[in-house]
Amino acid sequence: MASKRRRLSRSGEFDRVYRDGSSHATRYLVLYTFPRRDEEREDVRLGVSVSRKVGGSVERNKVKRALRESFWSLSDRLPDGHDFVIVARSEIGDLIERDGTPGVTKSLEEALAGGRST
Repeated sequence: MASKRRRLSRSGEFDRVYRDGSSHATRYLVLYTFPRRDEEREDVRLGVSVSRKVGGSVERNKVKRALRESFWSLSDRLPDGHDFVIVARSEIGDLIERDGTPGVTKSLEEALAGGRST
């Protein structure tokens, strides 16, 4: 599991990634990427956003766990010194139920490869 330092937690950090970063979308998620230049740390940091459209708190937490697990399984492909935010779309619950974490990983790989730019 990722340490707390490798997570985005403040709304300002999320806003900076949304505002200044680039995004790639798939049917199930949107991946925002922002290269940090002002910090010495080379760690990759992740923020996850899952709205109530996905479901109740139990379902949202299940989705967040699957997204984090899939994201960190791809850590060897991630560029150093970047912040990432994953925004789950409402259909992601169906993907997790149907394909599990491997389905989420495939969707993340697609987004990392470029997906549709937004």
